[in-house]
Amino acid sequence: MKERIKKFINKETIIYLVFGVLTTVVNLVVFKIFDVIFTSVTNTDLTLLTNFIAWVAAVVFAYVTNKLWVFESKSWKISVLKKEIPSFVGARVLTLGIEQLGLLIFITWLGFEKYSLDVFGIFSVGGKMLVKAGLAVIVVVTNYVLSKFIIFKNKDKERT
Repeated sequence: MKERIKKFINKETIIYLVFGVLTTVVNLVVFKIFDVIFTSVTNTDLTLLTNFIAWVAAVVFAYVTNKLWVFESKSWKISVLKKEIPSFVGARVLTLGIEQLGLLIFITWLGFEKYSLDVFGIFSVGGKMLVKAGLAVIVVVTNYVLSKFIIFKNKDKERT
């Protein structure tokens, strides 16, 4: 049992979790900034566009941090990048689809933006951000599996 736990909880997974949380923070902050801007300028709910912009910022951040510190794929050779970047972005497109669908269902169709959560009487988190945070858990786990077993699987062969 200990060996199984050590296999899944190791330096790589802990570092991924740290950078996964930081990527999620980038995503949420960019999402919130553009949500406020778009809502105040257009007076229209542009959740899916806002989410796409936040996704782009998070993917750029995640690629660099995953490449260098999580999976230690140190090579910047064009041949390596031509393989890693499309597969990384492709995997992220898959999880973008999951997130967009979740936002469409919970925000657009079910109206979760009208709910909020009072946090210790200090501040309130709106329903839109609660849905984003919930979806972020699914996205982080899915992205780890795709990165670990598909995108950066040959890191030792490509180090230079």
